[in-house]
Amino acid sequence: MTDNNRRWALILGASSGFGAATAMALAGAGYNIFGVHLDRRSTMPQVEAIKDSIVAAGGEAVFFNVNAADADKRAEVIKQIRERLAPGETIRVFMHSLAFGTLLPFNATSDLPAVNPAQVAMTMDVMANSLIFWVQELVAADLLGQGSKIYAMTSAGGARVMPQYGAVSAAKAALESNIRQLAMELAPRGIAANSIRAGVTDTPALRRIPGHERFVEMANAMNPSGRLTTPEDVAAHIVLFSSIDSHWMTGNVLGVDGGEDIVGA
Repeated sequence: MTDNNRRWALILGASSGFGAATAMALAGAGYNIFGVHLDRRSTMPQVEAIKDSIVAAGGEAVFFNVNAADADKRAEVIKQIRERLAPGETIRVFMHSLAFGTLLPFNATSDLPAVNPAQVAMTMDVMANSLIFWVQELVAADLLGQGSKIYAMTSAGGARVMPQYGAVSAAKAALESNIRQLAMELAPRGIAANSIRAGVTDTPALRRIPGHERFVEMANAMNPSGRLTTPEDVAAHIVLFSSIDSHWMTGNVLGVDGGEDIVGA
């Protein structure tokens, strides 16, 4: 049984970083949470802690430990969500926060091989194109409707170059383009879609980027707000954007960075 006084959110990448923080913040704002994540046994205690926090806030936590980019797993998750929700009940917030891709250069160096076609395709599929097919199937299942909000996590790397970030940068640029297309197509249904561009944030995904320490140092020095962005900053703004009648705000890249981008080199 669901609590019809609480709305539902679906978060891809719910076990860490922006996804985890947003899941807990939305639970505190009156949402039940569907979470999709991919974790091994060693990291499951963190997932259980997030679920406990959601429940402590009064929400339901229904998590699926599957590969969000796998078409069969996606279909099964959506089927289970549709069966759980009452007819006419929809997902009010859908967040795409998948950060998995290759960090090899386009051209080989003395230390690293060049990225290959399969690695580029995988990065694009997980970080950009999976958004299309999740939304496509959620709409077909009548799980997104009037008032639903879609958020996709992008980064400054979608418009800037960084060492070994080429494939991820391309995926982020494609993700932003996909959001614009979805915003256009879904506006007649009253569904808004926006990208969220966070400032430099100390997350597991950032720590995988070679030279991330330099990005942290530069952001701390340059951000006019005097610190790094946190996952909780982003989560708070997603709660804010979702709590107001903001359907007219759609198709944008929304900066949540304390002013970092306006002074970035």
